[in-house]
Amino acid sequence: MGAVAALGCAAPAVSMREGPREYVATDYENVLARWTRTESLLLLGELDNALTVTATYESWDFRWAYAIRYAQDYRLTIVQRQRLLSQTLGETREHHHFFVALYGGRPRHNDLTNPDSAWIVRLIDDTGTETAPERITALKKPSALERRYFPYNTVWRQAFRIRFPRTSPSGRPTISGQARWFGLRFAGATGNTDLVWTIVPEEKEQSI
Repeated sequence: MGAVAALGCAAPAVSMREGPREYVATDYENVLARWTRTESLLLLGELDNALTVTATYESWDFRWAYAIRYAQDYRLTIVQRQRLLSQTLGETREHHHFFVALYGGRPRHNDLTNPDSAWIVRLIDDTGTETAPERITALKKPSALERRYFPYNTVWRQAFRIRFPRTSPSGRPTISGQARWFGLRFAGATGNTDLVWTIVPEEKEQSI
């Protein structure tokens, strides 16, 4: 059965650089958009949407903006904000985290935690690295917090948090330092689609 991935508008390149940011709470929506990708898999001849998936890569940059927005919304003290930043940024050094929401086809086939799911998901990059998730957590009833900070996560979608190791058992980075892009690949019997984040080249990092 033929399938084709729908093409979207070109997304901005992203910086993997760590370090302090000067974000304020109102920057969150723009940062969320920069780190979020959406793709659809359409079945040719049936005009049917097999899968639409939106994912946010919770990078160092994204988590910094998230923490600043959260601290503003919940009126955290300076000490509480520093503690939140330290914890959430530390997690990005241990794993690659993605927030994913999807719909299409039969909902029961879209449960990524089910061994019989219609889809498998892999972390990929352009050097040929392909990595299976270390953990997939289904959000059966996403909280008000998750709906607020990931507004694409509507009641019509199934939401997941997906965690990948930063290095393979052999010690190889799961996103290569030489990669020009990385992404999430959703593949199944009906086809596959990739959500891609293009990486800003190192020589341009200082201007980000």
